[in-house]
Amino acid sequence: MLSTPPALIAVIGPIDPPLLAAWVRHYRHLGIERFLIAFHFPEHVPDARRHELQAASRELGIIPTGTSTGPWHEHTNTQLRDALRHKAGPGWHLLADADEFQQYPAPLPEVIAHAQQSGHRVVGGLMLDRVAAGGHLAGWSPENGLDLTYPLGGHLTHRLLHGDPRKIVLARHDVTMASGNHRAPGHRLDTDRICAVHHFKWRSGILDDLRRRVHHFTTGTWQEQTPAVRDEASRLLAHVDQHRGVINTSDPRFAFRRVSLDRMPSNWPTEARSIFTTWRPFAHTGQD
Repeated sequence: MLSTPPALIAVIGPIDPPLLAAWVRHYRHLGIERFLIAFHFPEHVPDARRHELQAASRELGIIPTGTSTGPWHEHTNTQLRDALRHKAGPGWHLLADADEFQQYPAPLPEVIAHAQQSGHRVVGGLMLDRVAAGGHLAGWSPENGLDLTYPLGGHLTHRLLHGDPRKIVLARHDVTMASGNHRAPGHRLDTDRICAVHHFKWRSGILDDLRRRVHHFTTGTWQEQTPAVRDEASRLLAHVDQHRGVINTSDPRFAFRRVSLDRMPSNWPTEARSIFTTWRPFAHTGQD
């Protein structure tokens, strides 16, 4: 059994403080005690919002390891993440964005102990996109909670956006991670034990964020390594435009159904393994 819980590593943008509080509570419930987070704020974020989020972090008992401002180049997240991992030191690292709520089929110590016993240095996860019942990009309140506000879970990221839904959720300190925590080159994982990564990205305000991302990457204000991230944002914007401002939750490709952070989705091991082992990168040409 694991003696020391993993350190949580996260680079966090200008999210709303209630989401940060819910995220911290979720991972503390999983047994996380050590949070190494860095804030990054693009140029458009007002100082008041930045200070509010930093204060919220301290109220939660977490002193940010670092705060930076400026363009959100595609390599920015990777550089900040790797600096946090170096500071975290030896052991297991849990990697999660602030809109990702990981769900495991067993307690974290058991998950890591099984990985170690079977010779795996990483544990994989698969994104499960969470949306409101009608597909609208809703705001939420702590009183209602994320589960009630976004009750549907499905596969939007790869079946609409052609993004990589795979995640490395746990990794030994010396495992090199690709951008976005999607891969750990050279390391195999147990595809029969994939965790669910509940992805609460599709909230109010996201369309403005995506439009800003497309504009900055297109103009070169933010540097990109490939057009993939920009193309994924453009696909979501086009889809919402075609469906009167909402995500089409009735499209069978996305397999939306009611899910919860309290229990694993039914048939998840088979579903996750099938997607994880058959997904292939989309040929991003700049055109569809």
